[in-house]
Amino acid sequence: MAFVVSAGAMGSVDRANVPRRIQSVQISPETYHDYATIWRTQPQIRTVVSFLARNIAQLGVQVFRRVSDADRERLTEHPLAELLSQPSPYSTRYRTIEALVSDLGIYDNAFWLKFNGPDKKPALLRLDPTKIIPIGDNPFYAEAYEFRGAKGRKILPADQVVHFHGYNPTDMRYGSSPIETLRSLLAEEWQAGEYRRQLWSNGARISGYIKRPVEAGSWSREARDNFRLQWQQQYTGDGPQTGGTPILEDGMEFSTAAVTPEQAQYMENRKLTREEVAAAYHIPASMVGILEHATYSNIKEQHKFLYMDCLGPWLQMIAEEIELQLVPDFSDVDKIYVEFNLAEKLRGSFEDQATQLQTAIGAPYMTRNEGRAKLNLKQLEGGDELITPLNVLVGGQASPTDANPANADPGGVPNGADQPPADAPPKSIQLKARADERHVEKAAEVLSGYFARQGQVISSKLGATKWRRKAALTDVYDAPRWIAELAAELFKLALGITASAGRATLKDAGLDPEGYDQERTLGWLKSHSELVAQNIEGATADALVQVLSKDDAAKAVLDLFAQYATSRADALATSEVTGLSGFATSEAVEKSGREATKTWRVLSSNPRASHALLDGETVPMEQAFSNGAKFPGDRVLPEGERIGCRCEMTVNLV
Repeated sequence: MAFVVSAGAMGSVDRANVPRRIQSVQISPETYHDYATIWRTQPQIRTVVSFLARNIAQLGVQVFRRVSDADRERLTEHPLAELLSQPSPYSTRYRTIEALVSDLGIYDNAFWLKFNGPDKKPALLRLDPTKIIPIGDNPFYAEAYEFRGAKGRKILPADQVVHFHGYNPTDMRYGSSPIETLRSLLAEEWQAGEYRRQLWSNGARISGYIKRPVEAGSWSREARDNFRLQWQQQYTGDGPQTGGTPILEDGMEFSTAAVTPEQAQYMENRKLTREEVAAAYHIPASMVGILEHATYSNIKEQHKFLYMDCLGPWLQMIAEEIELQLVPDFSDVDKIYVEFNLAEKLRGSFEDQATQLQTAIGAPYMTRNEGRAKLNLKQLEGGDELITPLNVLVGGQASPTDANPANADPGGVPNGADQPPADAPPKSIQLKARADERHVEKAAEVLSGYFARQGQVISSKLGATKWRRKAALTDVYDAPRWIAELAAELFKLALGITASAGRATLKDAGLDPEGYDQERTLGWLKSHSELVAQNIEGATADALVQVLSKDDAAKAVLDLFAQYATSRADALATSEVTGLSGFATSEAVEKSGREATKTWRVLSSNPRASHALLDGETVPMEQAFSNGAKFPGDRVLPEGERIGCRCEMTVNLV
């Protein structure tokens, strides 16, 4: 085994560098500014750092438990979730995250102190990065932190400090500020600013001069003084006589000596500096006000880039540091992780969301009363039902907006078109392979009850056998029994799901719904239920092995099955309805005797990458999709590809 050398052994042959406590940048031979002063006085640095801090601070930090590779549970009452929502009695979540990102942007280091608040609850306090440095001889990690204040210093144990930092090629314990990289640029900007300030100041006094030709003759001192006085009274200052058209004598000429902003390249220099600073922080130029090459289309793409490629690494780094340095401080840490909520920022405008939903659903998704509620109007009797236009129900359109109302008659057939016979099937029909939604609720209810009962039985056996860590899993878990019981439950559900989907498919195709032959499918449904039950119970057994090794195994078992009875039951119910609906639809299409193609449709806003690649793929009805499945949720897929799958198969009869 190669993992034998300890960090202590490596640390014994090296020594940690001592980082500078207060960093500063020389911006002129006589002037030094520390990082905080640069942030206050350099508008480009403040613009970029504040942009990062504000956009990250507005995102909520959420806590999850990973139930399986394809399932997770949002934890809102976990102590870590409560801590992150209210980090301290003295600061809000927004201000705490804003300060964290600002410190990282300015110093590439940020510190939180873990402390007990007035109510004895865990809390976090931001520490000034200029007053704290890592101490100890180990070059790989800080052994403690020294905090130096105005009244003295304090040594803080490493486990009481949450330290966020970036990369430093010479010190693995401490970040290196991006301002160091911008040192030359900022010094140049400061010098250019000083030059422009002096230029504008002098230009206000020497904005021009008057030339008097030699041939005008001698000019007495008294005449020269009188001319100067009259000129100043009329053309300088802010008196009531100021302004007007100058009247020059003796062939005099006025020549301007001012430097215009264009000649001084004031705006160009400011833009260049902002572009360079934004590039150093990996921010698109258009996001900080540089819009020369921005268009409506690329602004939308850059908005996506902002939250995926620009802020994404920041969010990942912060989340992983919280998991590494905060999560272990709590008792309930099994498969806990944190994540910033990007969904709200990436959903698009209301119009985009409405279009996507309507296209995915294929029909209106709001009732009249729901729409009236948004306008604060009174509810109508009978307004709680969805109204689906006939062109969507039987005309093969993907959504109500596909048809042109101006060219259609009330029956949904284009004006001038030949009316088909009443008993003739449409030439082309699009079908949705999905059982009624009530079957998802029914399946979730049955599976929830099954997992709750299973948890109680295993927990009671655990108490009766006085469980020890080295005992066998079979002492409390009877795999054949649970596989048989679950297979029986799944088979009952499968009968209802396939009947609903198969009959609905035949009805939409204009055929007799009762023509769906469920008898011929019983063997397949039975084997399907047994296979799915084996996969589910195999995952349950693996989870139990981990849970039973804990000190309080009985409580851990109950907690595990409490999760199974909620989130896992819901995910399994969804995937079963998805898969069995696809199977029943395929059977019904075969019964119709018509040629057909099928298309894989993704409905989730955050699909698996493998499913996203399949979105829109169309193949003949008898052929499998490129992933080997004949329909979404097919049992040939691995469990991680099935559980919770909400994808849909649409069928086009030709």
